[in-house]
Amino acid sequence: MHDWLRDDKKRKWVLILDNIDDAGFLKTRRSGQDGITSGIEGGNSWPLVSYLPQCPHGSILITTRSKAEALKLVGHDDIMKVDSMEKREALKLFGRKLGPEVDNDGTDDLASELESIPLAITQAAAYIREKGSRCSVRQYLQEFQKNDRKKERLLGNKGGMVRRDWEAENCIIITWQISFKYIQTTRQSAAELLSLMCFFDRQGIPDTLLRNRNDQRDSAQDPQHNSEGSWAKYDAEHNDHEEDDISQSSTDDEFEDDVSILRHFSFISANKDGTTFEMHRLVQLATRRWLEANGQIERWKQQFIKNLDAELLTGEYENWERCQALFPHAQSAVAQRPKEPDSLIDWTSVLYKAAWYAWTMGRGIEAETMAVYAMKVRTKILGNEHDNTLNSIAMVGLAYSLNGRWDNAEKLFVQVMETRKTKLGADHPSTLTSMANLASTYRNQGRWDNAEKLEVQVMETRKTKLGADHPSTLTSMANLASTYRSQGRWDDAEKLEVQVIEMSKTKLGADHPSTLTSMANLASTYRSQGRWDDAKKLEVQVIEMSKTKLGADHPSTLTSMANLASTLRNQGRWDDAEKLDVQVIETRKTKLGADHPSTLTSMNNLAFTWKGSGKKIEAVRLMEDCVRVQKHVLGVNHPDSISSCTALDAWKAEQEDVILSIQRPADR
Repeated sequence: MHDWLRDDKKRKWVLILDNIDDAGFLKTRRSGQDGITSGIEGGNSWPLVSYLPQCPHGSILITTRSKAEALKLVGHDDIMKVDSMEKREALKLFGRKLGPEVDNDGTDDLASELESIPLAITQAAAYIREKGSRCSVRQYLQEFQKNDRKKERLLGNKGGMVRRDWEAENCIIITWQISFKYIQTTRQSAAELLSLMCFFDRQGIPDTLLRNRNDQRDSAQDPQHNSEGSWAKYDAEHNDHEEDDISQSSTDDEFEDDVSILRHFSFISANKDGTTFEMHRLVQLATRRWLEANGQIERWKQQFIKNLDAELLTGEYENWERCQALFPHAQSAVAQRPKEPDSLIDWTSVLYKAAWYAWTMGRGIEAETMAVYAMKVRTKILGNEHDNTLNSIAMVGLAYSLNGRWDNAEKLFVQVMETRKTKLGADHPSTLTSMANLASTYRNQGRWDNAEKLEVQVMETRKTKLGADHPSTLTSMANLASTYRSQGRWDDAEKLEVQVIEMSKTKLGADHPSTLTSMANLASTYRSQGRWDDAKKLEVQVIEMSKTKLGADHPSTLTSMANLASTLRNQGRWDDAEKLDVQVIETRKTKLGADHPSTLTSMNNLAFTWKGSGKKIEAVRLMEDCVRVQKHVLGVNHPDSISSCTALDAWKAEQEDVILSIQRPADR
C-alpha cells in the first residue's frame, strides 16, 4: 500500500485513520513472543507508522479524542480541534431525528445539556420518539438532569474496559443509561442482546452469533453441539415437528423484535446485507462499563466466547470464507479472557482455530500470538499430554516456522511427536502429522537427509493406513519431492510431483491451494532441469489462480511470483525478472520482515538478476547485505548462507580481475 500510494502516477488520495486513541500501536515495533522484536534488525515488521506515505499528492487525516496521542504523530500546527456542533446545527439534527410529529419545545435546553454531541442527540431523540406521547422533550430533560448519581457510579468504576476518561462523553453515558433502563423494563431480552453484542468487533456482527443467549450457568453442554439457534429453552419440550416449526418461528420473531428495539434506540444499525450489524464504539464501551458495574461482565463475556466457538471453524480450505468473516471477532476475543475454567477452554478453542486460519493466510504474527495464548492455558488446565494441548503446541510450532524461527519450531515438534508416539502409536495419523511437521523444519534448516528419512516413513505409512490418493498422503509425497529437488534428484522429484498433481486435481480440484502448490513444485523442478518454457507455463497459471484464491500478497502467491522471476532470469529477460523480484521483496518486507528467510531469498534472487543484467556493483552490495543477515538469522552453515557466500566471493573475484586488467600496463 505504501509503495502504491507514493507512486506519483497515481491520482490524489486521502487516507483516514479513525479513532486513534492509542498511537502506541502505530509507533511501537511489533514484537513476537518471549520479547523477541519483530522489526528490521530482529523480526517481522517495521513500526506501522513507517508505512504511512509522505508525498505531495496524498493527505492523511487522523481522528482521535486525545491531543496527547495526536502529538505523538503530528506537530502542534497540524492539529485541528473539532468542537461540538454549533447550537443551530444541533437543533437542526434534533429536529430531523425527532420528526415533525414531536413537539420540539425544550430542544434548545436539551441540546445544551447534551453538549451538542451528535450521538447523544441521536440517542435522546430515539428514546423520545419510541415513547411517543408518554415522553416529551421537557420530560426527557428532567430525567437526564436527575441521573448524575447513576452516571457517577458508572464513571467511577475503575475497570479496564474503557481505558480513557469520559469528560466529553458523560452525556452519552446518561442518554445510553436512560434508554437502556427503559429497554430493561419493557423488554429484558433486548437488553440481553445488547449485552452480548458489546463484546464483538463493532462491525460485521453476524446474526447467527447472537441468537443463542442461554445463561452459561444453566448449560454445560459442549457449544459445538448446541447450535440449534436462539432461545433453545423455549422449544426444548416440543417433539412434534409442526410444533417445533411454530416454536422456531416464534423464536425468530422474538429475535427480530429485539433487534428492532435496539435499532429504534440507535444502539445498533443493520448492514445492507441484512444479516450483520454494527455498533458505535461508545455504545459498546458504555454497555461494557454498565455490565462491569453491575457484576454481569463475566456472564456475557462467557456467552460471547461460547457462541463464537460454536460458529468458528478450523482453518481448512473449505472453511476459509466463514473464518474470514469471523476472524475480526476472534481478534476481539483475545482481549476477553474469561475467569471460569470451562469458559477458558472455550476461549482457547476460539484462539486455536483463529490461529490456524491466520497461519494458512500467512499472518504469522497473529497466528503466533493466538496460538501461544491457547497453548499456555491448555497446558495449565489440561496438562502437557492432552490432545488439545498437543494441537496447540503444534500450532505454535507452525507459527514459528512461518516466522522463520525454525530452531524454536523444531523443539516443539519433537516434543509433540514423542508424546504422540507414546500415547497413540507411531502410525497414528496425528503422530504422522507431527513427524511431517518436523521433517518440514529439517528441510527449512537444510538438513535434507533427516527430512528425507522422516518423509519416506510418513508417506509409506499413510499409503498403507489412508490410501495412495488421500490428501494427507499426497501432501507427504509433495514434501518428499521438495526434498528430492533440494538434493538435486530432479527425476525422482518430477515423478512424484506429476503423480501428486493428477491425483490432487481429481480429489481436490484444479484450483485447490494444495493442487496449486503441487503445480508450483513441478514448475520448480522443470526450472532446475532447464526446461524454461514448461516452467513458465505452469508458473503463470499458478500465479493467476493463487491471486484469485489466496490474494496477491499471500506467501504462496509471492513464492510463485519469485519462481516466475527466476525462470525469466534464466531466459535472459532481465527487466521482467527485476520487476517481479522487486515486487516480491517489498511485499515480503512488509508482510514478513526485512530479515525473514523468505525476504532474504528474495534479496538473493534480485542480486542475481542485477548481476545478469550488468548491474554488477549493485548486485555485490545487495548480496553483501543478504549474506550478513543470512549468517545472523540462518547460521553460517545453512545451505542458503553457503550458496550466497560462494556467489559473493565469485563476484568479488570477477571485480578484482577487471580492476587488475585495467591497471596492468599493456605488453610491449
